[in-house]
Amino acid sequence: MYIFNAISLLGGLALFLYGMRLMSSNLKEGSSGTLKVVMEKVTNNPLKAFILGVAVTAIIQSSTATIVITSGLVAAGIISLRQSLGIIIGANVGTTVTGQIIRLLDVNADGNFWLRFFQPVTLAPLALIVGISLIMFFKFNKSDNLGNIAIGFGVLFTGLLNMTAAVSEFSDNGMLGKVFYSLGDNPWLGYLAGAGVAFVLQSSSATIGILQAFSMARGIPFRTIYVIIVGVYLGDCVTTAIVCSIGAKPDARRVGIINILYNLSKTLAVVVVVFILHKFGLWGSLWDRELTSGGIANTNSAFNLICAVALLPVTGTFEKLSKRIVKDEAVAANKYAEQISALNPVFFSTPALAFRSCYNVLITMLEVSYVNIEKALGLVEKYDEAVVKEIYAEEENIDYMTDCVDNYLVKLSPHVSEDLHIKILNQYHRVVSEFEHLGDHAVHIADAATSMRKDGIVFSGVALKEMEVVEKLLKEILEYTRPAFIKRDVNAAYHIEPLEEVIDEMIDTVHDNHLARLREGKCSIPAGVIFMNILSNIGSIADTCSNIGIATITRANENEHLAHSYVTGLHAGQNSRFNKEFDQAHKQYYRLLEEVDSAANA
Repeated sequence: MYIFNAISLLGGLALFLYGMRLMSSNLKEGSSGTLKVVMEKVTNNPLKAFILGVAVTAIIQSSTATIVITSGLVAAGIISLRQSLGIIIGANVGTTVTGQIIRLLDVNADGNFWLRFFQPVTLAPLALIVGISLIMFFKFNKSDNLGNIAIGFGVLFTGLLNMTAAVSEFSDNGMLGKVFYSLGDNPWLGYLAGAGVAFVLQSSSATIGILQAFSMARGIPFRTIYVIIVGVYLGDCVTTAIVCSIGAKPDARRVGIINILYNLSKTLAVVVVVFILHKFGLWGSLWDRELTSGGIANTNSAFNLICAVALLPVTGTFEKLSKRIVKDEAVAANKYAEQISALNPVFFSTPALAFRSCYNVLITMLEVSYVNIEKALGLVEKYDEAVVKEIYAEEENIDYMTDCVDNYLVKLSPHVSEDLHIKILNQYHRVVSEFEHLGDHAVHIADAATSMRKDGIVFSGVALKEMEVVEKLLKEILEYTRPAFIKRDVNAAYHIEPLEEVIDEMIDTVHDNHLARLREGKCSIPAGVIFMNILSNIGSIADTCSNIGIATITRANENEHLAHSYVTGLHAGQNSRFNKEFDQAHKQYYRLLEEVDSAANA
């Protein structure tokens, strides 16, 4: 009964689609770091960009993913819209590699022992065996990732074999042949069928693969194949354009539009050329020849390669048309809008690129906080209302960037599974709040300086000199904190903790000195309150820098428990490096405090 054959066919289709998705997603995840580096280095040379598009798509087995990633890179300002043109066309060619892999269905061993290994009936179980072995018995870096790729490959071919077996039942009564011949007689119907299936499956590779599976039961005539294939081009690119437009800037949306314009041009070129050649009888026997899996793969590859060569020189026209279709938006009010707009959901499928976007915003937050701290400390000695307004304005920007990064990381987390990516996610979750705290403490110091100005409070010369010494040490801590995060410099991170311990002791010492001056009547109570408020915020800034340094050390350490035990051991005096640096810094800065005290008593 055909109902059971239909169930078997749909089950095979489900396995095929799942295998393709499993293989593609793990290929993307496993290579995302490399993709990030390679795609950022694309030049204005269209040929190099084209080759890059072909290579990346061949690696990750998805033209949609390549174009979506390209859209995100354009949105982030890493590459320009013009640089993306060659990648888009290359991605359309690269996606034909999947069909060339699936053509292994055509392999006929004919008693040849070695060729039998390349038949899907052998490859499928072998890939599954290799995949499960990598997952269960090996624990090297990316073993699970490689195992999932192998399993995806095996499941894909298992699904194809199930589909071909089920389809053969429909072929025996001639029903399948009638369907495909009718599509050839009605090109519009074939075109819409290809477009519709590709749109629903969101994959041209999957649609061509299904067509190849059907061809194994009964060859499909070329006159049917070509109209279905050109329909597939349109259906797949519409899905891609929709994904590219989600929360994107104009140039990022234009990437999807250019892909549609290119595929429409490709479709038109193929239809016109095939029609003209057919009218002149130049196709000969090929027109009604029934193609199998390899013939379909070759036809798809040939169409894409020829169209790429023909249309690559006129990509500038597609760029101009996309700018007419998608208008520029008004410039956003936030001065860091460009960095924030790079936090694009399209990068979720490629975590390395998503983390790069977060990293750029976090660096901006750190630098802005650093400048705000310097400005705020300068207000204590030389007050300037304009500088206070600048600090408040930047604090609003820091708060906004914090919310954006926090929300982005929360949405990204379900897409992260690699150990390295989990470590980066944990580090970014920690430091984003720490960078916000740095900005908060700068505002608190600015508020204290404003109160001094308003109430006419002035610190004594000794108090100012002592604060200068504390500030000098704080700036040294900040100078280690920046490379610790920006360059992931673990050595710089190790320098922070001993200096933070010294500044804690110095603040206590300066506090005691202040109380002594208060008892001697050399300092007023209101001035003392503000003085201690500023010192408290300086101490908090140093504590925050310590947390940022520890987050860097934790990320770099394979065993997170060891990183935490390292910090515990420092305070127990168990680390000779820490003890040495602490003693050196303690002597250096306490000598400066003693010089201030000696000058005051001279």
